[in-house]
Amino acid sequence: MINRYNVKPRPTGAISWLRKLFPFLRWWNFIGWDTLRADLLAGLTGAVIVLPQGVAFAMIAGLPPEYGLYTAIITPVVAALFGSSLHLISGPTTAISIVVFSSISPLAQPGSEAYIRLVLTLTFLAGVHQLAFGLARLGTLVNFVSHSVVIGFTSGAAILIATSQLKHVLGLSLPGSNDFLEVWLNIFGRLNEINWYVFAVAMVTLMAAIFFRAKIPRWPGMLFAMIIGSVLCLLIDGSEHGIRLVGQMPARLPPLSMPDLSLETVRELAPKALAVALLGLIEALSIGRSIAAKSHQPIDGNQEFIGQGLSNIVGSFFSSYAGSGSFTRSGINYQAGAITPLAAVFSAVMLALLLLLIAPLTAYLPIAAMGGIIMMVAYYLIDVHHIRTIMKTSGEETAVLLATFFATLFLDLEFAIYIGVLLSLVLYLNRTAHPRIVNMVPNTDTAGPPLIETETECPYLKIIRIDGPLFFGAVNHVSEYLYNIDKSLMRKRNVLIVGCGINFIDVAGAEMLAQEARRRRAQRGHLYLCEFQPKAYGVLERGGYLQIIGKEYIFATQQEAIARIIPEADATICRYCKDPIFKECPVSKRFVFGATEGGSAVAPTSPSIENPGSKM
Repeated sequence: MINRYNVKPRPTGAISWLRKLFPFLRWWNFIGWDTLRADLLAGLTGAVIVLPQGVAFAMIAGLPPEYGLYTAIITPVVAALFGSSLHLISGPTTAISIVVFSSISPLAQPGSEAYIRLVLTLTFLAGVHQLAFGLARLGTLVNFVSHSVVIGFTSGAAILIATSQLKHVLGLSLPGSNDFLEVWLNIFGRLNEINWYVFAVAMVTLMAAIFFRAKIPRWPGMLFAMIIGSVLCLLIDGSEHGIRLVGQMPARLPPLSMPDLSLETVRELAPKALAVALLGLIEALSIGRSIAAKSHQPIDGNQEFIGQGLSNIVGSFFSSYAGSGSFTRSGINYQAGAITPLAAVFSAVMLALLLLLIAPLTAYLPIAAMGGIIMMVAYYLIDVHHIRTIMKTSGEETAVLLATFFATLFLDLEFAIYIGVLLSLVLYLNRTAHPRIVNMVPNTDTAGPPLIETETECPYLKIIRIDGPLFFGAVNHVSEYLYNIDKSLMRKRNVLIVGCGINFIDVAGAEMLAQEARRRRAQRGHLYLCEFQPKAYGVLERGGYLQIIGKEYIFATQQEAIARIIPEADATICRYCKDPIFKECPVSKRFVFGATEGGSAVAPTSPSIENPGSKM
């Protein structure tokens, strides 16, 4: 394996500008005979793998089978040349295909010329959205979509995919409806009409595909399974028993096409295209980062946005529908030894050659066999392991997963994506608006940190640490916590806030601290601050809040704060303390487990409940 990251002088001027405009110039110098050989072998493997997948995904999208192969030829080349990942392979995917079908099927008959034209328009608009996100440097926005949304959506999409293929697997003629419940009701109402020849071909193909995937995963199992299903169809004379065939695909390269860019069509498809764009970006970036974690390659999210956007824009003019990153093909590409994105280019070229050679053979491919293959694809889309982990770990994430899952089943898929994204943002904002606040006391272990988290408290001083930003969204939560300190039986007028966990503070947060300082002074107490980060401290200083809080109540370290605060503790409060936790405590110098320094026993008076300094 060559070293992809040789340290070289940083390019400047025109060279740097060209590398930003044409990202493939960044890895072009890595190409050699060894990399070409590795990329060529990886490309051949990828071409064989994507051949049956492309046909299956096109059928899921409601398109003629050749459109899946067109997408697998055009999209990965553009995405590879203008993206940032060395191993990401783009093209048709299951989730994108089901969203495309769900978005366009209510507007036109699947497979018709009008349907194809609308799909190309949807692809173009999705690419425009993605390119705009990339140029606007919004690559980090995908990070706000939780993993639970993606898992919930893909699981729901998997069930929809399986549902859509049941008519092909069972040989039933169902009314043209995309409603989940209606399709299942129609299936249950016609179980006595099942074509067992069709079912046999589908099941043999499905079992063959599962066998190859489980026992010989490096082989193109889907391709062999489709061949086995086709041979079985010929042996039982399937055409005489109602087994429909895919039909011969045209043996030609992707033809030129033109999306419908009329104002009315654009206005109707723009919201649907945004959902396709978001899903495509989430898929591509998550897959790219997953593989980059193994290859130790940095990923530029904004550049991936640009690459995905350009691939869909260009693809819409070459008979390709919306594509994104494929986890299966990307993983195989990396495992096959690919070194540069040229592997994606070689894969596309070889797939084009295969299309020209094998297109006539698709005339013998049963739709039932394709249905069996798609059923397997749908099954493996359901990530049972992560679903169990999420449900065991977090109730909030479980709610997001289930909401996205059921929205996918019973609502339009684009709305399901929006709901998932919205729930992710709400969850993130809720967590941010409720920073963790922990009670702290001195650590008796001198080798550890000065303060540790515990439930033990001092009757004179309350020490808390805030872990999170102190901004307008979190002000109410923190203010309410500080106010509730005074409501407790052992109310405290003095509070020390350890600010090392406050990574950001805005004007609202600074105002809250100043107001709290005033309130505590009115109660003959004080608000103390320590270990505030320079950025947060700068906000307090520039806004004049330090003068309100009092610079004499702000300390650099925890040790300095305790050393200054505790010796000044009110003796009337500390006299009843039976368990001093500070070595600086005045009571710890007079009492040692109920004995005076002179050794005579002391029986402290029991504190009354009315005494605010009581230790209960």
